[in-house]
Amino acid sequence: MASLPPLQTARILVEALPYIRQFAGKSVVVKLGGAAIDRESDLALAQDVLLLRSVGVRCVLVHGGGPQVDTMLRRVGKEPEFKDGLRVTDAETLEIVRMVLVGKINRDLVSTINSQAGDEPVAVGVSGEDAGLLEVTPADSAFGFVGNVTKVRAELIHRLLDDGLSPVISTVGANAEGQPYNVNADEAARAIAVAMKAEKIVYLTAVPGLLEDPKDEATLIPRLTSAELRERLTHDSVGKGMIPKLKACADAVDQGVGFAHIIDGRVHHSLLIELLTDHGVGTMIKRERSW
Repeated sequence: MASLPPLQTARILVEALPYIRQFAGKSVVVKLGGAAIDRESDLALAQDVLLLRSVGVRCVLVHGGGPQVDTMLRRVGKEPEFKDGLRVTDAETLEIVRMVLVGKINRDLVSTINSQAGDEPVAVGVSGEDAGLLEVTPADSAFGFVGNVTKVRAELIHRLLDDGLSPVISTVGANAEGQPYNVNADEAARAIAVAMKAEKIVYLTAVPGLLEDPKDEATLIPRLTSAELRERLTHDSVGKGMIPKLKACADAVDQGVGFAHIIDGRVHHSLLIELLTDHGVGTMIKRERSW
């Protein structure tokens, strides 16, 4: 890869400086969607997470894994089922969800981050089941073992961050009796960000952001208020799979998170571009218009 001219490099660093000062000591929750997970993108994300950590940003990675779960379900002869953008989860599907999210994707992400961390591994994998991190109650019985987050033990996440670690959280929660439940990762990330009083929540997806026309990436909507976003939830242009993500963004900023972002996780270093430069790469949501 060709290196940048020294002057251009210096300008980028100078541009990043005020953002580094703004976010140092602040919490940022990054939700990685399964469709944006691949080896090269994961390496770039690992470098982003480590750089943010090195400048004092308290970065928490929350991941889903829908496409990977679908692949495993079909491998065992089971067709995935969805209602209103949410996965219907019977007992067999729950077992596969836990195996893929906790046993495979989480471990791979932790390993990738630590491989880029040099002599001091810092990433630690955590399931929402661990120490009651994500306490849930059953959602609608039509969804099976799908839970809604009712409590987040944010102090556990802050404790890991205080110790210099980078938490990577898989979104399987449990009720008070220890029964595991599948949790929509968009909603889990929202609950974690709110409980942590995060400055930002960033959704890394396989799309550039919210589009006026889903077939035309040139129609990217760069900024919205939460009220404007809610109005769009009923638009025909919004696919059912995007509804939980958009609702989570609106809920997050209405419940105290400073900003929500939807960006393309397939673009390498999109997280750094969105957080540390003047030029955003996706859609930003704020509670009130102030731009």
